[in-house]
Amino acid sequence: MKQQLNKRIRHLEMPKRLSHLPISSEGFPVPYFVPWVDGKPEFRGFDGEKLGICVRHKRCWLCGETLGKWLAFTVGPMCGVNRTSAEPPSHYDCSRYAVSACPFLTQPRMRRNEADLPEHRGPAGFMIRRNPGVTLIWVTDNYKPFRDRGGVGVLFHIGELERVEFYAEGRAAMRDEIMVSIDSGMPILREMAELDGPEAIAELDEMYSKAMQTMGLAA
Repeated sequence: MKQQLNKRIRHLEMPKRLSHLPISSEGFPVPYFVPWVDGKPEFRGFDGEKLGICVRHKRCWLCGETLGKWLAFTVGPMCGVNRTSAEPPSHYDCSRYAVSACPFLTQPRMRRNEADLPEHRGPAGFMIRRNPGVTLIWVTDNYKPFRDRGGVGVLFHIGELERVEFYAEGRAAMRDEIMVSIDSGMPILREMAELDGPEAIAELDEMYSKAMQTMGLAA
């Protein structure tokens, strides 16, 4: 007998393509990318083999099924600024369900428990270890994998924007919530750019201006 969904998300309409996913003991669907450790899903990591499958065979990161033309990146606002994601894209409807059902995305004060984290692959690049409070769905028709600075992990350059949606606590985010999330994240990106010198800072400023214009947030 399949585990019942958690009562907090039972009212949400689950996309049919997600219905085959196993349900955790806490009542949450286990995305395709999640590794299993000792028979339990390890939500804090991802399966490196499945990452390769998603990229090579154009599969959805969340459900594992074949993607169509439109690709949805479920990311924090900072990824909208630097156009870089540590995770490949998903179907839009899978992404839309995730921003309403995932505890980490819907509970801004929630922090990932790093204790006893198994040696499964984490995101490539420099991960901003905070809950941004706001999640965006960036829909595009292309992306490009590239190696991180260490040359070990893979990151993804997100393609040109077709449309963008912002969510907070499982609902559409308000503009002031979006701006608070961006304003609190920019100092982290700026600190990283400062390590690379004036050119990197100028490039970040340019990316910020373009992103604000592209996402419809320019004053």
